[in-house]
This record gives sequence, structure tokens and C-alpha cells, in this order.
Amino acid sequence: MGYADATAEAIAREAGMSKATFYEHFANKEECIIALFDAAVETLLHNMRDAVARHAEADPRTRVRTTLQAFLGTLANYREESQTLLVEIVGAGPRAMERRDRALDAVATYIDELNRVDAERGRSPRLPSFSDAYAITGAVVELASRQIRTGVPDDIRELEPVVERLILGLLGAGSSSQ
Repeated sequence: MGYADATAEAIAREAGMSKATFYEHFANKEECIIALFDAAVETLLHNMRDAVARHAEADPRTRVRTTLQAFLGTLANYREESQTLLVEIVGAGPRAMERRDRALDAVATYIDELNRVDAERGRSPRLPSFSDAYAITGAVVELASRQIRTGVPDDIRELEPVVERLILGLLGAGSSSQ
């Protein structure tokens, strides 16, 4: 059952709580999905930051790869939550879409900041604009969302080489335009 068909009672039952307990925590199902979304985004960003921290001195290509592995691995490990994070949130209402937009901005800002640091250290070309970081974020989210909806490819982690080529291609394009 997706978000649109879910009721507060069904969500409470699935979570193993009473409807009254559900309403003690959330005003409605939109508030519930936003809370789930916020927790999922925080887990995702934590895992990405942790991967970067563990490979802080690695070359940018290795850090791209380990960050992608953290991102896609988190989605693979939290399959049902990923459905909410990437698919269901889109139809959950204006507040949920606002939250999604902020999360995409946060991820793009994180990518842009990592790239800025690498460029300042002379380790990587600088992305030409923040929009390039946002394009990476949007492309990755759409590829992952498609995989979750369709099951293609079989394992979400199979998207890693595609996304790596996208990122490295944008970095290469940035170096030729500077």
C-alpha cells in the first residue's frame, strides 16, 4: 500500500501501535511521512559524510565511489524507507514537497562543498556552477527512484557506475570550460 491509499489507522497498525498513539505523535499522515522522510535523509547524509570522513585523504575519484556506495548501500539496506524517501514523498502534499526540495538542496550543497574543497586543494576541477551539483543530485535521485519503482536494475547498487560516469563527466566538462 502506498502513501495515497494509507490511512492513519493502517499506518498505526503496521507500526504496531494504536490509532490513539499514532495521533499522540502525529497530527496526520502527512506529518508522519515528513518525520520518516527527515529521519531517512539524516541517515543518508550521515552515511555519506561518514564515507567521506573515512576516505578524507583519498583521491576524489575514490571518494566519489565510496560516497556513492554509502548512498546506494543505504537505499539498498532500507528498501521500504527508500520507497518513502524517493517515491511516496512526491505525492504527500505541499509540506512534504517543500521538505523534499530542502533535502535535495542539502545534498547538492554537500556535493558542491566537497567539490570546492577538492578544487582548492588542486585535486579536482571545480564544477562550473551549483546547478551542476544539483543536476548530479537530481539525476541520482531519479535513477534511484526509478529502480525502486520498477526493480530495474535488479539491485540499486548497480547504478554506481552510471552515476560515477555522470559525476566524473561533469567534472571533466567543468575543467574544459574553465
